[in-house]
Amino acid sequence: MSDGSLSQDEIDALLMGNDSLGGMDDGGSSAGGGLGGSEIDALKGLFGGITGNLSSTLSGIMSTSVTIGTPNVESLSRDALIGGLSEEVVEVKMDFNQGLSGGHAFVFSSDNAVKIAGPMIGQSDVDLDGTAVSAVGEAVSQITGSEVTSIGDTVGVNVMTISPESQKMARGLISPGGDTLVKISYPVEIEGQGSLEMIEILETAVASDLAAKISGGSAPAADPMAAAMGGMGAMGGGAPDMGGMGMPQQPTGGMQGMPQQPMGGMGMPQQSMGGMGMPQQGMPQQMNPYMMQQMAAPNVQGVQFPEFGANISPSEQRNIGLLMDVSMELTVELGRTKWQIKDILGIGEGTIIELDKLAGEPVDILVNNNLIAKGEVVVIDENFGVRVTDIVSNLDRVGEN
Repeated sequence: MSDGSLSQDEIDALLMGNDSLGGMDDGGSSAGGGLGGSEIDALKGLFGGITGNLSSTLSGIMSTSVTIGTPNVESLSRDALIGGLSEEVVEVKMDFNQGLSGGHAFVFSSDNAVKIAGPMIGQSDVDLDGTAVSAVGEAVSQITGSEVTSIGDTVGVNVMTISPESQKMARGLISPGGDTLVKISYPVEIEGQGSLEMIEILETAVASDLAAKISGGSAPAADPMAAAMGGMGAMGGGAPDMGGMGMPQQPTGGMQGMPQQPMGGMGMPQQSMGGMGMPQQGMPQQMNPYMMQQMAAPNVQGVQFPEFGANISPSEQRNIGLLMDVSMELTVELGRTKWQIKDILGIGEGTIIELDKLAGEPVDILVNNNLIAKGEVVVIDENFGVRVTDIVSNLDRVGEN
């Protein structure tokens, strides 16, 4: 490459998404637009440190033992990442929208999605239908809540995501975009289900921003007001250094000797110190702790959300699987009418009862006497059936009642 041109082998390597060409530069940035080595190491340290919380969360909602191992973090071209996935995947999209911004999703092969959905639903033999996909989305939503809490604690920023959007799709349709993506692969062991791989995908811009926050956000900033007040612990002997407060350095045996002008940093007259909790005649030997608390800057921290299920035993957890075998009464109502008792007693063979429904009008479908849908009567072989034509909204249900 002394003449500045690329050989055919180097061109082929670029087209195949080979990240070996050029490698990493000294600053830790990838020559191909992905993450550098230092950024990947930062992400490995972050996500490797939260696997215990994720394991506890999944164990709680699945009511079985779940162990998540140390993840592997890679910066790959989009084609290389997609090529390593199964033909059909279940994606749970949960983009970052606060603290971080950009594409973020979990991806499972069809077989691995079933292993997740089974314990969530409470069934051993599960088909990858809409219910199973929703169960996978619920599991990911729970562990992502634990994950973003840990991330927020680490970088000192309140991190949030959108609501989960789970669907089954071809691998080429995964939502995170960009020529390069960051793949985080977790080895997962679920009791009774075996081993599986859970893949988390970040857009490169999100991963780079997160790595920068990890590297630069670990030490809290110094409190300038506390530093200015550091020399005011004992005031009896000599004069403290009050330069940071705009107060002239002079003996403090009594307050009468101070010039009556505003304090540079505090914005209050020096003659009247009532707002600082000090007497106007003579400085106390040691400042009141309450006064120090009032003068110090407030310690403001971001809101921290609890980890749901982390401290609850599996036997105490409840999920939708517990309700799957509950029987409910499903009724199809053709119509209603009101009769007097004398008319009811006169009912006999051949009596015609006129209902409040018109011919061809949809019938009502009720569950435990609660209207949930409307439909039309059909004939299946020799039996009557009802085809659902409309799901009743809450407003319509209130109106019906």
